[in-house]
Amino acid sequence: MANTIQDPTKIRNIAIIAHVDHGKTTLVDGLLKQSQTFRDNQAEMSQDLIMDSGDQERERGITITAKVTAVQHGDYRINIIDTPGHADFSGEVERTLNMADGCLLIVDAQEGPMPQTKFVLTKALAAGLKPIVVINKIDKPGTRISEVENELADLFLELAVHEDQLHYPVYYAIGRAGKSWENPPENSEADGDLEVIFDAIISHVPAPKVELDKPFQMLVTALAWDTFKGKYAIGRIMRGHIKPGDPVTLCKKDGSFVKGKVELVFMSHGVSKFEVPEGVAGDIVQLTGISGAQIGETIADSDNPKALPVIEIEAPTLKIYLGPNTSPFKGKEGEFTTSRQIGERLNKELETNVGLRVEEDGIGFVVSGRGELHLSVLIETMRREGYEFEVGRPQVVTREHNGVTEEPLEELIIEIPAEHVGTIQMELGARRAVLKEQFASPKGVTKLVYELPTRAMLGIRNILMTNTKGTVIMNSLNVGYQPLGAPLQQLRNGVLIAFETGVTTPYSLQNVEARGICFVGPAENVYAGQIIGLNSRQEDMEINVCKAKHLTNMRSSSSDGVVQLTPPTILSLEQCIDFIEKDELLEVTPKSLRIRKRELDPNKRKRQK
Repeated sequence: MANTIQDPTKIRNIAIIAHVDHGKTTLVDGLLKQSQTFRDNQAEMSQDLIMDSGDQERERGITITAKVTAVQHGDYRINIIDTPGHADFSGEVERTLNMADGCLLIVDAQEGPMPQTKFVLTKALAAGLKPIVVINKIDKPGTRISEVENELADLFLELAVHEDQLHYPVYYAIGRAGKSWENPPENSEADGDLEVIFDAIISHVPAPKVELDKPFQMLVTALAWDTFKGKYAIGRIMRGHIKPGDPVTLCKKDGSFVKGKVELVFMSHGVSKFEVPEGVAGDIVQLTGISGAQIGETIADSDNPKALPVIEIEAPTLKIYLGPNTSPFKGKEGEFTTSRQIGERLNKELETNVGLRVEEDGIGFVVSGRGELHLSVLIETMRREGYEFEVGRPQVVTREHNGVTEEPLEELIIEIPAEHVGTIQMELGARRAVLKEQFASPKGVTKLVYELPTRAMLGIRNILMTNTKGTVIMNSLNVGYQPLGAPLQQLRNGVLIAFETGVTTPYSLQNVEARGICFVGPAENVYAGQIIGLNSRQEDMEINVCKAKHLTNMRSSSSDGVVQLTPPTILSLEQCIDFIEKDELLEVTPKSLRIRKRELDPNKRKRQK
């Protein structure tokens, strides 16, 4: 087990930042394995993406929450913060960067700096972190190291807060193979390990600036739970030191003070934690016993309680209605169905999900987040925990500025084979996107840079994926606000609606197939007002999908054959959220996703039009 370090000069705190899929978590795996954090026979030695511990993180292949780990390298203790790369989880990046003194910026040797690289680097440089650049995946066939170095130089020139940040070391790595070099190797098969990166962290990242003799102070930047010790308040000690049993004061966000006592002090080692007799300034520790602690609050010495500045988090850009299920099938598939249970779960989420906002709205809630992925991860998490609820169409969060209503604006970067450029331009033209740049690479790939309102981005990913046969690569970044524009026209066709409640029959589903795309199969329970397909025309249409064939004594060779049905189109959670319009809802239960009209009664629906 790692030793407890009492000398802050032997501590290094580093955040690992990068665009999505550039290899952050894989590189952390290599650092953990090569620092002898695990025994040779431990399961982690043969595991990939060790830090992505959540179910959805493993399924989606992305990091959703920032994780803190630590490795011992000789006499040095290196605290590593693995951050998400998606813009939707930028709240996680913003809250954890203040624990670090340096950052490891990882860039793909083929893709180069991407929109999210720019976002995370802006935050890191503004926080005054010392950058170390790692050009990763240099074994890719399309690698272009010298161009990527030039693009990085331009990016630093644009973003650097002071001149020192323009001098940064560059290293080269194949994270998957656990290899790194100071200079690009002539052959990617060359021998190497991650010792170069360890040395770079120790020599380039400054030791934390500490005041050991001042009263204790720590900003809570993360929380964890377990059933034995309860809540862990995680953060970096800004000054002083802390021992188990020390009295402390929790400085709340509302300005009040709560007395408390630290029960135990833990530090990270790999994916586990261990108890220590003392934590010192500059180190990242986990404290138990402070059950009321929230992210952004300060735990301070009880004789001299001074609050640290609260972490500033950027405002949400999308909001969605989330409330108890009101369909005829309510309560049949979920364990937690009431407004009170849903409200308690959302309040619990607010403790750790700093980018989220929740407001009451009648019997339901308006949940605001940083993007569709941010909100859909929350919805999927609640669904898996047994919650049953309904959600509305995502809407943008506008703001008032100098008497003008403004909406968020996105920069969208698309890379696409040349033959699909026309398809992309047609779709984005319909969404009032402005083409800023267009250039072709020698490999037949065209790069398009657009600016468009966030609301025009809703549902775009699935449409472009379908229209380009899955070849599109798209990344977006929030770039500010613009005055609210005119409403967009409905880009989707009308829907096919179940006429009555009952069980679907193959005979009646033939009618649905003739009129559009079907979302339900035979022998499924449906209710009146449920959407069971997409019409091939612009208007909505009601269809009786529960009608059985009338039996007569007459027989004919043609009509009594077996009904051949095309398998129904099953939409994922994200596709359902993208699909629904303002007058529709998505019913979410642990077992089913059902799209329905907000008003189930057809007569009332007609009157509303």
